[in-house]
Amino acid sequence: MSTSAKRQRTEDAPITRSEIWYQDGSVVLQAQDTQFRVHFSVLSQQSSFFREMHGLPQPPDQPTVEGCPVVEMQDDVSDVKHLLTAVYDPTFMAETAVPLPQIASLIRLGRKYDFKKLLDFAVGRLMFENPTTLAEYNALLGPDNTYTPTRIVHHAGIAFDMLTLARENNIVTALPCAYYRVVVSSDRAALFDGIPRGDGTVAALPQAVQRQCVLGYDGLLKAQFRKGYPFGWVTVWDFEEECECPDECSHTRTREFAKTSALRKPRVFILQNANFAGLCTECKERTADLMQEGRKKAWDELPSFFSLASSWNELKNDL
Repeated sequence: MSTSAKRQRTEDAPITRSEIWYQDGSVVLQAQDTQFRVHFSVLSQQSSFFREMHGLPQPPDQPTVEGCPVVEMQDDVSDVKHLLTAVYDPTFMAETAVPLPQIASLIRLGRKYDFKKLLDFAVGRLMFENPTTLAEYNALLGPDNTYTPTRIVHHAGIAFDMLTLARENNIVTALPCAYYRVVVSSDRAALFDGIPRGDGTVAALPQAVQRQCVLGYDGLLKAQFRKGYPFGWVTVWDFEEECECPDECSHTRTREFAKTSALRKPRVFILQNANFAGLCTECKERTADLMQEGRKKAWDELPSFFSLASSWNELKNDL
């Protein structure tokens, strides 16, 4: 059994009683200077850690509060509060969108204390927003290829925070998409300086992750115009014989290359109907096929752009 939540003697320090305090509770959890009175039976139903602890005999010097044993947890008080809120609120997992701090708490403590159901729920929310398949990614795109989280409450800097959460908890299958969301949602200054959240804190990335983002960004920016990738058709065209209007179609390709290059953003996964004014009917159809094939190729290779793995199959979560 881990020593992080073993029964210990409480220190003589001012203690705050949390609003999570059940008068018929059978155990008091203490995180930092805050205590929560809850039920061993409820915790045991969802956590093998607490189920095993409940079966242990209590030491004679066990500290108590109102007759309940005190279990000290070496965890952040907000994490414990978020965990217990989810444990006791039957509607929690039915919420359409959950704030990322709550998701993070459930992942951290769900892993640590084996709250499997809550852990699976939280990881599922993170994976929903950072999927492993192109079809799932496409389903999250809104008008004009925009993306806003739907299962996690949006906040400024959320792309940075989702990437950090996935990295810190070895949810590696979420990383390729999470890295991509960072590089397409922030400029170079934000990447290095961070993004202010609404609560006065800053979402920031460590230097090693910044480097991965920059290299991935530059790699995707260059790759998108290569043959076989989504915009390879603007630089390499092998369809002259079927083209109905060679001059007009060539001008359209040149224009699209200039427009896309000027954005200085990877656009490898945009949903594009290829209805470019100036392309003949044959070229429109061919371009649509090439862009779809290119998007699939870029997605299949996405882990390699951020030096995560050579393919998606190599990525395995370690929870």
